[in-house]
Amino acid sequence: MKTQSLVPLLIPAFVLLMLALAALACNLTESGAPPTLVARPTSTPPPTIGYATLAPNELPSAATFVAPAAASVGAPDLSAPGAPRSDIALLNLINQVDVGRLMSHVQALQDMGTRHVNSGYGAFGRGIGGAYDYITRQFEQIRDASRGNFVVLPPHEFAVSYEGVDSVGRNIVGVLQGTETGAGIILLGAHYDSITINFADASAYAPGANDNASGTAALIEIARVMSQRPHRATVMFVAFSAEEIGRKGSQAFVQDYLTPFNIRIDAMLNMDIIGSSTGPDGALDDRRIRVYSAPPNESPSRQLARALNLIAFHHVPGMEIVLQNEIDRAGRYSDHMSFSEAGFPAVRFIEMIENPNRNHNNADTLDGIRPEYLLRATQTILAGATSLADGLRPPRNLSLRAEGGGLRTLLWERVPAARSYLVALRRPGSLIYDQYFETIETSVIWDQFTADRWVGLAIAAKDSAGMMGPLSTEYPVGS
Repeated sequence: MKTQSLVPLLIPAFVLLMLALAALACNLTESGAPPTLVARPTSTPPPTIGYATLAPNELPSAATFVAPAAASVGAPDLSAPGAPRSDIALLNLINQVDVGRLMSHVQALQDMGTRHVNSGYGAFGRGIGGAYDYITRQFEQIRDASRGNFVVLPPHEFAVSYEGVDSVGRNIVGVLQGTETGAGIILLGAHYDSITINFADASAYAPGANDNASGTAALIEIARVMSQRPHRATVMFVAFSAEEIGRKGSQAFVQDYLTPFNIRIDAMLNMDIIGSSTGPDGALDDRRIRVYSAPPNESPSRQLARALNLIAFHHVPGMEIVLQNEIDRAGRYSDHMSFSEAGFPAVRFIEMIENPNRNHNNADTLDGIRPEYLLRATQTILAGATSLADGLRPPRNLSLRAEGGGLRTLLWERVPAARSYLVALRRPGSLIYDQYFETIETSVIWDQFTADRWVGLAIAAKDSAGMMGPLSTEYPVGS
């Protein structure tokens, strides 16, 4: 049996990583800032929106409403009067995504030749080791430019045994410490290893431009943009190794890193194959991106997917999130599954049309990446992560009170600094929130809060700039 690295090296490195976490928490506590990686009190993530507002004549009559957006089905036309519009701060943020940087990262990772887990760590600019060095350097540059916002932790190392070769895998971890106690932890992830049709061949050309240099490039670029200022929630950025051999890197991260230290993840956004919008027959779909999440339809992961759907509808011009009813494509997998299996809300972003002729072979090269699509996909994920991390916390203590005569009152606690509230409504069996309305009140009386019309609802607060935050846990309408 071949051996590339000594597994006992795992223990000191992991201890160093834990000490770094502890030191970070200690330093922040001593300075009066909230402790690092604190768990959010609630165990369920924020849910979110669909595509159609209620028309004025459909709205409840006993509340003051914000003028509704034009009802539509499908991706909204954000140039139309009354359509949802991104607030200026968030629009400025997503406009900072640099397509040149994205393509440069894809090129650099492709140029490693292969990023197979058994390709070794010795050669500069080659193999899995070259990819690890490159991503680590990018994180370090982000740290140096972040004015102390971004911290690069020691790598999370784990044992890998594959095709008779023992080695040490390395997950690369960066953290933006949150400013608000109880705001939770958002994790963005992408795997950086690659593989060929012959899974055992560690030396064959495996450029992996789309699978998954595209997701890794987005991870690096989102970290760069978000690192320029602090955020309410803590945001973690993890580049996973060993996804292609059974998602061993993300499984180890959950088992070794999160579970023993009771680190609770409120939302995991996984980016895997997000760089092309062209199918094998030349079909083009460059305005939609799929999101997979674990069933059932009321699961924390599905609620997170619905939330991202609604956030994108309100804040991202020109890209529609399309929810899927499964955890992933039939017979396929990705790193989000390691998180949802552990009870964390997790989703996978993947391009709308895949080209299987470019999967796991030497044809997965830079020329198959569509820069404009990769840009829009990255902006969409950035907007979702920012809304979850920066938006006002969702209203608490939702309740429906019977008033007689078929009327029911929906009530919730006021959120300090909220300009308005978005009430999202889901029809029975629907994957998304089908309709919504916006109000400045904290209660609404209506004769339409009935189980035959809606199976659940959720509420988000909007801040003074118009950015919506995470939605509340979905509240069942009942009979």
